[in-house]
Amino acid sequence: MGRPGLNRRQLLAGMGGLTVAGSFGFAALGTGADALASGADTRVRYWNLFSGGDGYNMISMLDSFRAANPGIDVKDSTLQWGNPFYTKLAMAAAGNRAPDLGVMHMGRVTGFSPGRLLDAWDAGLLAKYGVREEDYNPALWNRGVIDGKLYALPLDIHVQLCFYRKDVLKKADLLGDDGRMIPVTSTTEWFDVLKRARKAQKKGLQTIGLWTNDQNFQWWFFVAFYTQLGGTWFDDTDTEVTFDTDKATEVLEFLRRHVTDGYVIPGAPTGEQFVNGAPFTWEGNWSVPVFSGAELDYGATPLPPVFGEQATHAESHAFVLPHQAGRGGAANEAAHRLAAYIVRHAQQWAAGGHIPAHTPTLSTDAYKELEPQNEYVSAMDHQATEPKVWFAGSTGVLAQDLGPVVVSSTMGSAEPDAVARRMKSRLTTLLASKNPMDGRTAAQGGAVA
Repeated sequence: MGRPGLNRRQLLAGMGGLTVAGSFGFAALGTGADALASGADTRVRYWNLFSGGDGYNMISMLDSFRAANPGIDVKDSTLQWGNPFYTKLAMAAAGNRAPDLGVMHMGRVTGFSPGRLLDAWDAGLLAKYGVREEDYNPALWNRGVIDGKLYALPLDIHVQLCFYRKDVLKKADLLGDDGRMIPVTSTTEWFDVLKRARKAQKKGLQTIGLWTNDQNFQWWFFVAFYTQLGGTWFDDTDTEVTFDTDKATEVLEFLRRHVTDGYVIPGAPTGEQFVNGAPFTWEGNWSVPVFSGAELDYGATPLPPVFGEQATHAESHAFVLPHQAGRGGAANEAAHRLAAYIVRHAQQWAAGGHIPAHTPTLSTDAYKELEPQNEYVSAMDHQATEPKVWFAGSTGVLAQDLGPVVVSSTMGSAEPDAVARRMKSRLTTLLASKNPMDGRTAAQGGAVA
């Protein structure tokens, strides 16, 4: 791409100093030089951030790949979720110690200096192992395309959902003939639903879990409803802020009303309350195994389209190729093969609540039988995502900056209209800021799909 290289020292300086290396344990990053597994002639070093149920599912999928491909030894490492993971991955790529394959949240790819810290995928190799662009939702595929090249291969989308207790909603006459929650298409209808559900619920519980004091969840909810209103962030050249403070105020007032009208108990454990009988909770789809494990009679839909247009917040786990000098050869081909295998065999991944990105999987009988996954699979077609700029993405600067101010509005310590103006001011500052990975502003980043 004609960009100068970025060495480890430059990267650390840009991220705030050489102390970052020690604080995140960079010295522990190895080269995978131990002996190959018996019968293998190629190794793939693979870093991921999957723990808990996700980690269990990923390990099982890797074991299936190993059984099907005995000539490839997969050395997988699970690192700490969030910024520690991204810091380690960036330093490894800058220092030419990167793994052959990694996982990132799609929203972080633009900020990861594609072409310098990430290598592009070989479309021919992916096709060889059964993964093609036409097997993807176009909007999702294009999120991983930077300057005409694919830098992120989507594995899934994970979305914010409206979980509901069927037993409570049945008492409130809020279930349709299909046994699912009645449609909601306006804020008036939504608050009427909450009012009716509150009359049918157990005493002492909140009506809905909304994570009112969590900056990440409040930010995700804001992105969803602001997108429903048709709100935009920046112009096509990423040089001008187009954030609509009137629309933002409308969303902030909507979120706040859940507290002022008494439907939420601020600080209450949302998942625990739902298990104990609260009618609703808004959670990520990763809560599906928890609620299913509790043997609840429940359903889950995308966040209600209260502002008319369907849109629910979505992020994606995606496979990436961390930069290696002279990438190629057997290990690189094996990395393509491994990523393609997991993408095409994501039925087990779906059990964790995630929506597989590989659309042929969604049409299988096995997937259609999954509940409540089959109820919210439509979220694939109306994803509300953060803008495609270097400071966006899971645990990124944008969420860290704007999430707390959304919380301040929801919790009542700041007025919604004042918060909306503050958000626009912060967006203006961020748009002019330089990415510490490569010293380029959003307008200079060349991130075009």
